[in-house]
Amino acid sequence: MLFITIWPLFALICLGFVLMRKGFPDPAFWPAAERLNYFLLFPALLVSSLVKAPLDDPQILRLGAAALATITLAVVAMAIARRVFPAPAARFGPAVQGAVRFNTYLGLAVTASIAGSTGVERAAVYLAICVPFVNVLSIMALSERDVLRRPGALLKTMLRNPLILACLLGIALALLDLGLPFGIGTFLELLARGSLPLGLLCVGAALQPKALGRDGLVVGGNAALRLLGMPMLAALVAWGFGLNGVEALVLVVFSAIPTAPTAYVLTRQLNGDGTLMAGLVTFQTLAAVVTIPLVLMVLGYG
Repeated sequence: MLFITIWPLFALICLGFVLMRKGFPDPAFWPAAERLNYFLLFPALLVSSLVKAPLDDPQILRLGAAALATITLAVVAMAIARRVFPAPAARFGPAVQGAVRFNTYLGLAVTASIAGSTGVERAAVYLAICVPFVNVLSIMALSERDVLRRPGALLKTMLRNPLILACLLGIALALLDLGLPFGIGTFLELLARGSLPLGLLCVGAALQPKALGRDGLVVGGNAALRLLGMPMLAALVAWGFGLNGVEALVLVVFSAIPTAPTAYVLTRQLNGDGTLMAGLVTFQTLAAVVTIPLVLMVLGYG
């Protein structure tokens, strides 16, 4: 049953890959579509979801704490492992991103398909907390000590991220209990409806199978950590924090999905190993077709 729920999401990813390789509708369409989604449609989805989220619910607070704990434990473990197996920032940065970053489009789509609008609201809270956190960790892993010398530059980069700004706006509106009057809520919801299908198509268009020809051991090991180790860790953390129901599902789903395609862009911008990052994104996305339903069924969410 879970496979039937999830396979259409991966079918959209495959469709995006095929359309991109066929040059339809036009090669220039895909970068433009990704920008449209990143700067407009997806922020609209975050704001419209966060404004309805019950931020005073103790389960929401535990979800946020559990999310930060899961990611922190993973990064600390990788930092310790790096002392045993030294790696330059150009390769350690992609490895960290491969382990802790997440494909927001796929995560929200899986959560919505299983838990409906309630799941999307909880997932929006997860994103509001974790998107800034994983971005900071990713930049630190790629730049190492340089980022500590330029904290202002880091803050500026974060405040220019449309997803972070949308999360801040949505949380502010929820806390002030202002809502979205005068039809603004309907307008944002209409924009939001196009975000997930377009985002999944763009994920498929961004896949780079040629990048799989190098670093097979690293790519496979990182994928095992991300797609199998992280959801198991998340399930333990959820139990430790007393999470259950939709909140536990959100924590596990966002720990079980592949890394974010945007990690490749950040890696290139900070002079990291772009080929390794592209391989991680591509292999994890392909492997997730099998691992996501398997992990959710094993952990009792199927």
